[in-house]
Amino acid sequence: MALQTEFEFTLPKGYVDEHGNLHRRGVMRLATAIDEIAPLRDPRVRANEAYLVIILLSRVITKLGTLADVNPGVIEGLFAADLAYLQEFYQRINGDGTIKIQVKCPQCGAEFEVDFGHPGG
Repeated sequence: MALQTEFEFTLPKGYVDEHGNLHRRGVMRLATAIDEIAPLRDPRVRANEAYLVIILLSRVITKLGTLADVNPGVIEGLFAADLAYLQEFYQRINGDGTIKIQVKCPQCGAEFEVDFGHPGG
């Protein structure tokens, strides 16, 4: 079984682009070592360590709605709730291999956690 490297997500609020379009569904890939190292060389991160998350998320989010590019400017424009969600999602998929996602049944509305585990583990 192959290792899953991309994970879909849905933002709680959504990103509103310059045309007023709402983008909520996206894809985040697993981070590589360079994804975590390269932002440390960025002058924006050197000036403000809190900017690290902006650069890091812009590197690993491969899709957000119909946007052509997910760049630091897009991440800067996220609502605080969405930024917090993406930070938690990043930690979940890049952590110890345990991938637990809170889901809601569309039919009955019950909420529960699904453990997608670690393939082959």
